[in-house]
Amino acid sequence: MQLKKINPYLQKALIENGLTEANEIQSETFSTLKSGADAVIQSPNGSGKSTTIVLNVIQRLEKPVGESTRALIIVETKEKVMEVVELFQKLGNYNDLRVIGAHEKGDIDYDKNQISLGMDVLIGTPTKINDMFSSAGFNMNTIKMFVVDDADVLFRNRMDAIILRLSLSVEKTQRLFFCSTITERVEILADKIMIEPVFFEAE
Repeated sequence: MQLKKINPYLQKALIENGLTEANEIQSETFSTLKSGADAVIQSPNGSGKSTTIVLNVIQRLEKPVGESTRALIIVETKEKVMEVVELFQKLGNYNDLRVIGAHEKGDIDYDKNQISLGMDVLIGTPTKINDMFSSAGFNMNTIKMFVVDDADVLFRNRMDAIILRLSLSVEKTQRLFFCSTITERVEILADKIMIEPVFFEAE
């Protein structure tokens, strides 16, 4: 995948998984997301939003560091959690980032123990993530990337209050919303929690 200054190990994994050409959303957002800017990225379903999230998280984090979670990815369902975890296993094969998926059907004590052992990326549903952080008192200030996938769907389902609360727990981070439609709720929450967000709209 021809993206400027892409991590060579990530590049190798992408090619091995047949991702040799960056699509519109990946090529247009890569340098902005790599810079750490806040952004709202709108692109149709099936256009590679999950892959875009995963490759940008791997690019920014590069390798395992310390014990605290550095990327938080909030998704809609257990199935989406599993899908994104699997993508990290494929595309992060050579970067060895420590990734955990958490959802309502999982054991919260097991998940918290895994995180306390050292974790780079935490992927989960809003309710589960909220339960974990409110009950365990984790330090959210190590999070470098705060990513919400399907933001339009989650906010329509009244999850915006949880996401706002979680975001307020992190002092300084890159905040990213991915959605298939930039709704009024997406714009309102972006305005509340982001610093001069860049808006991308793919065909």
